[in-house]
Amino acid sequence: MATVKGDVHDIGKNIVGVVLQCNNYDVVDLGVMVPAAKILETAREKQADVIGLSGLITPSLDEMVHVAQEMEREGFRLPLLIGGATTSRAHTAVKIAPHYQASTVHVLDASRAVGVVNSLLNEELKFAFDKKTREDYERLRREHSARTQRKNLLTLEEARSSRTPISWKNYVPPKPEFLGVRLFQTASPSPSTSRRSAHDDGVRRFPLRTLTEYIDWSPFFHAWELRGRYPAIFEDPKVGKQARELFDDAQKLLDRIIAKDLLIARGVHAFWQANSVGDDVYLYADNDRTKKLATYYFLRQQIQKPAGQFNHCLADYVAPVPDPQSAIRNSQSADYLGGFAVSIHGADELAEEFKRQHDDYSAIMTKALADRLAEAFAEYLHKQTRIAWGFGRDEQLSQADLIREKYRGIRPAAGYPACPDHAEKRTLFDLLDAEHNAGVRLTESFAMHPGASVSGLYFSHPEAKYFGVGQIGHDQVVDYATRRGESVPAVKKRLAPNLDYNV
Repeated sequence: MATVKGDVHDIGKNIVGVVLQCNNYDVVDLGVMVPAAKILETAREKQADVIGLSGLITPSLDEMVHVAQEMEREGFRLPLLIGGATTSRAHTAVKIAPHYQASTVHVLDASRAVGVVNSLLNEELKFAFDKKTREDYERLRREHSARTQRKNLLTLEEARSSRTPISWKNYVPPKPEFLGVRLFQTASPSPSTSRRSAHDDGVRRFPLRTLTEYIDWSPFFHAWELRGRYPAIFEDPKVGKQARELFDDAQKLLDRIIAKDLLIARGVHAFWQANSVGDDVYLYADNDRTKKLATYYFLRQQIQKPAGQFNHCLADYVAPVPDPQSAIRNSQSADYLGGFAVSIHGADELAEEFKRQHDDYSAIMTKALADRLAEAFAEYLHKQTRIAWGFGRDEQLSQADLIREKYRGIRPAAGYPACPDHAEKRTLFDLLDAEHNAGVRLTESFAMHPGASVSGLYFSHPEAKYFGVGQIGHDQVVDYATRRGESVPAVKKRLAPNLDYNV
């Protein structure tokens, strides 16, 4: 089993591994960011019966296709298991299975893994299981083809003429209390621990326990494949007792982590002057907005909408570059964009310590808690950002309100539906100097390392909302590649999940 090259996420993979081990399977876990050659070399060396691939970010989907192609090229006939949050039966059927002749099976979660492996390795079951899987995947391919053929895409120019109808004439964008970069991080660990922050001086400090107030616990249970919303999940007749026990264990470990400074939170956020230009957003280095600092390139929805609905793009929520003759050029027309990156450090090292003690449960729990703390840090920092922007100073929002995003503005992230190109993280990380200021770096596939990291942009307009770009046409791909100064094939590779496959 391995998390594929370019991806650092492994909680789901680790849970699957433990479940299989508990059912008497010998699991060789190669870890994260594993290239195809290493996976296949080890499978041969260990005489593996099955290969399992995991991934969370969308570029991992393409890497899984590559692994399948390499398995076919090298003559492998082992079953190939596909899993991870961004994977699906449909994607496995349409994009991965056609490249590999042997059994290729999407595994929804750890609870299904044992049954799937049992069926694939049982001489009496494997032929019928494989036949049914192939029939199901052929049906999924036909359905996918029919859906894509029914998609009615606008041309890019038509989509742009249906942009979000925001009136900027009488709107004055809020001005933040500072411009540029500001750091946030916890105090350094106690002398009894070996993990220390490299940047402890001259920055804002706050206790790690502060972040616990901002934790959304529902995804924590989902990571352990317990479905339900916190705290109602405790009353669930099927999983309530298990959820309560899991939560109590998490609280004990979290208290230990905080008391002994076993994890460190580091973060950075910033504000920049900005204006939109078409589907892009320009950032400026000076008050007159004559010196461009960077450009964010965004994509626009192209699917034809019913009357009264519009084709959104994130650039729609930033005030456009004003008319040079406008009398309000230097006041009302000045808009601002924010950005951030946060990370929780020490989880990998602490998890390895637990593994050395043969405590896989605590190792997985550590990483699950680190993920929750990273998301909590993002929520905390967004609140500080809204306060610095002015409109968040009078907020009276509960924890439930924060989880339901009842505040003004949005914080979309690269790689998510409104901004599906992970490459946009590179611009953000360069502007924030995120590797130095928050200790978080990007892999070749734009995954963040350490895995318990979150980044994104801040938009302040009260009408800003989340949306999914969805499928885009060839005309937008060419336009986007031209704006970015990249080749069309490079852009197509990154945006493969969003392409209209009829073009």
